[in-house]
Amino acid sequence: MLDFPRWKRVAIWGLLGILCALAIPTFVPERYTNQWGAIPHPRVNLGLDLAGGSYLLLEADTADLANTRLETKRDEVQAEFRRATPRIEIGDISIRDGQLSFLLRDPSKVDAAREALLKITGGGVGTTGQREWDISVIDTSRFVLKQTEAGLKQAVDTAMGDATEVVRRRIDELGTKEPTIIRQGDSRIVVQVPGLQNPQALKDLLGKTAKLEFKLVDQAGSQDQAALAQNRAPIGSQVLPMETGTGRIAVRRSAIIRGEDLVDARAEINPQDGTSWQVGITFNAAGGRRFARVTQENTNKPFAIIVDNKVISAPNINEPILGGRAAINGGFTAESSNQLAIALRSGKLPVNLKVVEESTVGPDLGQDSINAGVTASIVAVLLVVIFMFLTYGRFGAYANLAVTINVLVILGVMALIGGTLTLPGIAGFVLTIGTAVDANVLINERIREEQRRGRGTVQAVELGYKEASRTIFEANATHAISGMVMLIFGSGPVKGFAVVLLIGIVTSVFTAVTFTRMLVAQWLRRTRPQHINI
Repeated sequence: MLDFPRWKRVAIWGLLGILCALAIPTFVPERYTNQWGAIPHPRVNLGLDLAGGSYLLLEADTADLANTRLETKRDEVQAEFRRATPRIEIGDISIRDGQLSFLLRDPSKVDAAREALLKITGGGVGTTGQREWDISVIDTSRFVLKQTEAGLKQAVDTAMGDATEVVRRRIDELGTKEPTIIRQGDSRIVVQVPGLQNPQALKDLLGKTAKLEFKLVDQAGSQDQAALAQNRAPIGSQVLPMETGTGRIAVRRSAIIRGEDLVDARAEINPQDGTSWQVGITFNAAGGRRFARVTQENTNKPFAIIVDNKVISAPNINEPILGGRAAINGGFTAESSNQLAIALRSGKLPVNLKVVEESTVGPDLGQDSINAGVTASIVAVLLVVIFMFLTYGRFGAYANLAVTINVLVILGVMALIGGTLTLPGIAGFVLTIGTAVDANVLINERIREEQRRGRGTVQAVELGYKEASRTIFEANATHAISGMVMLIFGSGPVKGFAVVLLIGIVTSVFTAVTFTRMLVAQWLRRTRPQHINI
């Protein structure tokens, strides 16, 4: 019991000292810690309910996703039939009522067409082993492709997983601290950004699908104003609106370049006039070669730069563009060009997202919560300190020192891991303060019991710590299991509570058992008391 070598004492004091020091920057205003230079200054981040900020609930447009899948499948069907040997000729191909249909020009090629469709649909079965596409033949030569419910559900699940990551990358580009981005249900994403008081910029950024396409302009179709007004275009083309909201233009359906061909996008000043803003984009090797080839073959023809099915601009190809770079001009401001660059750089959203709920928490409300939490913590600490000292004397004082250090250690650990403190986290903090002395109560009561049995001072203390420690570890193990369940399956406030609870369990056991045992051992070694009042 009294064998606490110097190296162990130094290690315990050193570890606690470092963790307590890590908590210091949290109490210092950020404007001062930013001036510390190379000195590490991690701090506990405050959640939305404490720091204020913006909350958005985004919902996926699943109907648009289903239509996009049909359009993609249409392009795959046309490409596969062109590659077939002999070539499979088809007539009209259309998307209507949630299904894709087309007519074979030669009914004798029904079997070949079916084989080709099974190839591009994976036999109609997706990666989950469930059928994703139903293929049927009507009137011997008309094929109909329809998405199954299981196929669409899997597509939504995959799209939402990808969309969550795209949203996270876009928000990270804004430089915000500790945003919370989590899926909610099958088709929703919750976004919480502490410290952001104006959610409009965030909404504008997340509202962009950032589906970038370069397409050749259908010059003949663009001249037919009557057809454009009725949204009619020649076969193989489509009518799209201009970003400015004035006018429409006909473009080829096949894209020259897509967003997947980009490797970078940056907001920059237009070098031609030195004042306007543009978005400079860089293609990958394959995209650069394709763009160079198309611009060589279509010199003196216009092409459209399209973002989210709106034509930003339709410049003329004056000469081949061979450098693997291009620029998007469209009357941008510095902010709008930067937003578009971020959206393109972070990747396109696989599904359209719309804001269905939003709220803003003001910093004053968050400060009120912090003040209430601090007050509750101080009251809890004072009551615990008074109770422990009056009940256990010197041993209560050791427990009080352990509780005080435990509070700082929890903050230090949270700062070290970049944790976020929320209002439920403060509740967990206060709860931890109250339960942190449970271990010392068990130890002290066991020491009292051993003294009543006639044990000597050292033996009573040694058995008190030894026998109580088993109960302490078992009790905290059950608490830790509950905390892990909340951390894994919970979200938002529940997870914030679980983080503080788990950290508090580990640190309180260490300070209440190991740290106080070291203090008691040093006191016993130094004074050799014959009897202790506890």
